[in-house]
Amino acid sequence: MTLQSELFRIIHERVPPNVSLVHDISELLGISYDSVYRRMRCEKELRLDEFMKLCHHYSISADALFSLKTDNIIFRSRAIGVGGFTLEQWLEKILFEIRIIEECREKEIIYAAKDLPIFYYFEFPEIAAFKIFFWHKALFPFPGYEDKLFSFDIPEDLFHLGQKVLTHYIKIPSIELWNEETITSIIRQVEYCYVSGFFKKKDDALRICDVLLSYIRHIQQQAEFGFRFFYGSEPRGVEGSFMLYYNEILLSDNTILVTMDGKRITYHTYNIINLLITTNEVFCDQIGDSLKKVMQESTLISGTSAKERNRFFNILSERVKSLKARINQE
Repeated sequence: MTLQSELFRIIHERVPPNVSLVHDISELLGISYDSVYRRMRCEKELRLDEFMKLCHHYSISADALFSLKTDNIIFRSRAIGVGGFTLEQWLEKILFEIRIIEECREKEIIYAAKDLPIFYYFEFPEIAAFKIFFWHKALFPFPGYEDKLFSFDIPEDLFHLGQKVLTHYIKIPSIELWNEETITSIIRQVEYCYVSGFFKKKDDALRICDVLLSYIRHIQQQAEFGFRFFYGSEPRGVEGSFMLYYNEILLSDNTILVTMDGKRITYHTYNIINLLITTNEVFCDQIGDSLKKVMQESTLISGTSAKERNRFFNILSERVKSLKARINQE
């Protein structure tokens, strides 16, 4: 019962005030409100399957609750595709978790970005439309996409869901680590789709290149101000809430370390967008130490260091312009 009491204490801390905890647990476990209250008051013991459902749903490490110290690390997988999440379900989960992070008094996100952070895709509908198409066409083949060509049409509900995620993300103090390869993935994807004949016309590929250039300029402007804001809106934010580092060689994967009120969660991407998630303290401490070392070997290009910042973003822009030139030559 002490373990059960601790579990509900942690859950209570993680759920935003605007979310009905009793209703959420009732829906999750398929039990009545009264049954939920009895479990929360420890008048009724949780079954093992209920315990595991709660841990998975609220991103709580069972190892940590049992104070287990082993070499085995438990990860939860969040995968898109057949037998996994749909993209909409994936975004809904991200939205749920990022709201919890924002509600915390002390919070921070460190994002080592081998690829462009997914949150930003939904600031530009053209980029969001392309990424959704690419994921469904080449990465997670879905029925109906075999002969489908790219279109800038994007499901409105899906785009607004992505924008909600971004709205919360830009309010959370964050550190991002980029290098010259961060832009490479989407450049290769656009070129692959163009060469493969997935665009209806050349102008569509060129339009994505132009939007990518706008995207790069917007990130550069945010780095200059030291805070994030929506593209096309008046720059407003807390100075120093966005720190951008440039690292030349050490970013080998996409890793996100979240700290909220003293607790840590690591998100590690695989297969481009799928996630492995753990709250294992030892692993999160190792990731934290590793990211700290990477930052020490990096150049801070937000706020100050205008020369280094301009040089870095000029390199990214030139890579997109080079792609645009190759497409124009076809």
